[in-house]
Amino acid sequence: MTADHRYPLGPMPTPLELSAQERETALDQLRRLPQELRAAVAGLSNSQLDTPYREGGWTVRQVVHHVAESHMNAFIRVKLALTEENPVIKPYEEDRWAQSPDHQLPPEVSLTLLDALHTRLLPVLEGVMDWSRPWTHPAQGRTYTLDTLLAMYDWHGRHHVAQLTVLRGREGW
Repeated sequence: MTADHRYPLGPMPTPLELSAQERETALDQLRRLPQELRAAVAGLSNSQLDTPYREGGWTVRQVVHHVAESHMNAFIRVKLALTEENPVIKPYEEDRWAQSPDHQLPPEVSLTLLDALHTRLLPVLEGVMDWSRPWTHPAQGRTYTLDTLLAMYDWHGRHHVAQLTVLRGREGW
């Protein structure tokens, strides 16, 4: 872990290729993410849920909702990469999404959504035959692979859980 509260795990990896062992490790992490995120917010009061994980950052509640939204986008991106030739994915304004009224809902709404989403996402990922299938991120002007996407979302989940667990440790929750 780093001292930077924004990126406690360091920068997001974007490898174009993973080894079979790296893939299995990432898939295992995605399998565990819903429970790890649930544990990271277990027992928090509304006041704690509405505490930013860092100065100027999202609240705990917003982070939980963001993870579910981001992983919904991951699911769609995987499906696009598997069914189209080098699809251009649709970026979204995460900070603006975090301001929408549904980000005030109880975290359980997005935790339940993440459980169901990963129940769908994992079999799709486990069935990938060609991890080199490309997709393009227009805002970054780069073409990536399904290996890249797997590495990115493995990191993404661990990254946000780490933000919340670091906050809990710092605050003594």
